[in-house]
Amino acid sequence: MAPTDDDGRTAQDTYPVDTTPPAGPPAAGAAAPGARMPRWLPRAMVLALALIAAFQLGSWAFHQLTGLLINILIAFFLALAIEPAVSWMASRGTRRGVATFLVFLGLAIAAAGFVTLLGSMLAGQIIKIVEDFPDYLDSVINWVNHTFHTDVKRVDVQEGLLHSDWLRKYAQNSAAGVLDVSGQVLGGLFQLLTITLFAFYFAADGPRLRRTLCSVLPPARQAEVLRAWEIAVDKTGGYLYSRGVMALISGIAHYILLEALGVPYAPVLGVWVGLVSQFIPTIGTYLAGALPMLIAFTVNPLYAVWVLVFVVIYQQFENYMLQPKLTSKSVDIHPAVAFGSVIAGTALLGAVGALIAIPAVATLQAFLSAYVKRYDVTDDPRVHGHPRRGTGGPGLFTRVRRLIWQRPAEDSREGSV
Repeated sequence: MAPTDDDGRTAQDTYPVDTTPPAGPPAAGAAAPGARMPRWLPRAMVLALALIAAFQLGSWAFHQLTGLLINILIAFFLALAIEPAVSWMASRGTRRGVATFLVFLGLAIAAAGFVTLLGSMLAGQIIKIVEDFPDYLDSVINWVNHTFHTDVKRVDVQEGLLHSDWLRKYAQNSAAGVLDVSGQVLGGLFQLLTITLFAFYFAADGPRLRRTLCSVLPPARQAEVLRAWEIAVDKTGGYLYSRGVMALISGIAHYILLEALGVPYAPVLGVWVGLVSQFIPTIGTYLAGALPMLIAFTVNPLYAVWVLVFVVIYQQFENYMLQPKLTSKSVDIHPAVAFGSVIAGTALLGAVGALIAIPAVATLQAFLSAYVKRYDVTDDPRVHGHPRRGTGGPGLFTRVRRLIWQRPAEDSREGSV
């Protein structure tokens, strides 16, 4: 009920004549008349836009510099690999820059000699294949005529090939792809020069680089950085050592096979198989085995089959017998971890990631092992893979035997009742 006055009428607020009643309170969420924008809001908007622009710029710059960063990463691991040789020469009185130059010069001479021998071998075999191609074609035509009772002549086959559309299109595409191949070769040479230059600086100025890093860190952190650097050098060197040993064993094994079959250039082919299969990840085995098969085919087609069988068998022996033992001794990581790290490295960085994955994971594992607290393992049979007797209940065989013998006894008791 509305309040009333003494006369029984409803009480109302009265205001003087010609005056405006006061406005009520503003509704919820509505801005008060004359309110200003908060001072922090424009600065927050500008800051947010600046952060978004900085993120976009950083993302664009990272994608543009991905190739350079990968080259620097390869150069760093290459410098770690030659660090023991450079340090050994420097400890004998040779200046570090000169020692680094001598190491790179030896690697360049070895690579140039290998490429020269391989190029001469390939050139000779290509010339031989081209010269013997008519004989191969005649043998194939004779086999086809004898098997399918046809009358195919080599002249008809040659004219059909020369006037075919696919040969003309192939020649046009090859001519158009010459510039692409030239660009790729120049790009590869520039990339090789970049990696070599950075690796030279990393190896020659290794002590200065370590001092620079340690100068911005407290003493406790300096010891950790130096320890991590030392572990990286040891693990990378051990990984390359294991790869070198496997390349030597693989090269000798394939050389013996090729020499026994009478395949020409057996020493060069053995070196080719050893180096390519070990230092080119993922597809190195197939590239290494393809060339000996091709050369063996020029001698006898059956020899190519023997080479293929030997490559497959030796690859299985290396994967399951040789590589796990050498990797576990030199790099000190489990074979399953090594295999998983190679897969992860390939997924992240491709062939480069597969090549540096094992030394990187070995370095990280050895560095973090100092911060993992370990305890003495209890002397329990289950630790050694043996079941604990007396507490695990009857075994499966015992339970099955009881079930078989108890069921007839229960049935006989029910029948007698």
